[in-house]
Amino acid sequence: MKLTYHGHSIVAIELNDGQKLLFDPFITGNPVTDLKADEVETDWLLITHGHDDHIGDMVPIAKRNDATIISIVEIAKFAQKEGVTKTHGMNIGGKFDFPFGRVKMVHAQHSSGYEKDGQMIYMGEPAGFILQAEGKTIYHAGDTSNFGDMALFGEAFDIDVAFLPIGDNFTMGPLEAASATKRLKAKQVVPIHYNTFPLIEQDPQQLVDALPAGVVKVLDVGETFEL
Repeated sequence: MKLTYHGHSIVAIELNDGQKLLFDPFITGNPVTDLKADEVETDWLLITHGHDDHIGDMVPIAKRNDATIISIVEIAKFAQKEGVTKTHGMNIGGKFDFPFGRVKMVHAQHSSGYEKDGQMIYMGEPAGFILQAEGKTIYHAGDTSNFGDMALFGEAFDIDVAFLPIGDNFTMGPLEAASATKRLKAKQVVPIHYNTFPLIEQDPQQLVDALPAGVVKVLDVGETFEL
C-alpha cells in the first residue's frame, strides 16, 4: 500500500487493488496542502471528528466521487442531510469489515462540533481509526491528547504506522506524542496536525529526538511511502 501525507491531518492510502482511502479532507482554506478539492479521487472518506479543519471538503468530494463516508453516526447523518448518498456510521469501540479491510473506531480526547449558519451543530464524539488492510495496521489518531488507553491499542494491535498530532494547543505536542508512541508500541510514527496555522507551529525534530532512531518518519506535504 501507498501512504501519502497531504498536510494538516490529511492522509491518503492507496491499496494494491486500487482502492483509495482519504482521512480528514481539509483542503479548501488549508494553506499547506498540495491537493485541490475538485481534483481529489477517492473511494472512501474516513472522518475522525466534526471540526471544520477535518470535515473540510468531505461533502463535495463524497458527492463527486460517489464515495462512502465512514465516521461516527452523527457525522454520517449530517452528511446524509447534506445530500451524500453513501455513508457508514460507526461508534466508539465498534469495528466493521469493509471491502478494503477492517476498521475499528477508537476514542480520542478532544471535542467535536461544526458551525453552520451561525449555529454550532453537535457532531458526536471525536474518534481515531485503526485500519487493518493487506496485512498492515495503521492508526490515525485524529485530534487527541496522549491518554493511557493507547497502551490498550498497543496490546491489541501490532501497529505498523501511527499518525499522531503534534501541534499542541488543541492536541498533544511533540513530547506527548513521543509518550503516546511508546504506549502504542508503534513501529513508526508520522507527525500530523502541525504548522498549518501559527497556533500549532511545532518543530517535529523534538519528536525525532525523543524516540529511537528510525521510529519517526517526518513527511513533507505530498510525500509518499510504501508499506
